[in-house]
Amino acid sequence: MYIVFLRFAENKANAPQFMEGHKNWIKQGLAENVFLLVGSIEPNAGGMILAHNAEVEELEERVNQDPFVKEGIVSAEITKITPAKANEKMKFLLE
Repeated sequence: MYIVFLRFAENKANAPQFMEGHKNWIKQGLAENVFLLVGSIEPNAGGMILAHNAEVEELEERVNQDPFVKEGIVSAEITKITPAKANEKMKFLLE
């Protein structure tokens, strides 16, 4: 499992121009069951994705296809995590 941090970069001002493509990229990751959770890093610092069902190389390739990454709107950092404990509602993450 991975946490992908998408932190705003120097071209942040161009985000509106590529927002539709970024949203479609997120939608595809969710539909393909690679992204589990997507959200914002507050306050207005970028975004975060909880990802699984992919090897790191596949995830890197997917992340590099994000229009925000391609256009330098965000910088991406992929961190591998190994969940060890979860509450009852989140136990599926341990499988």
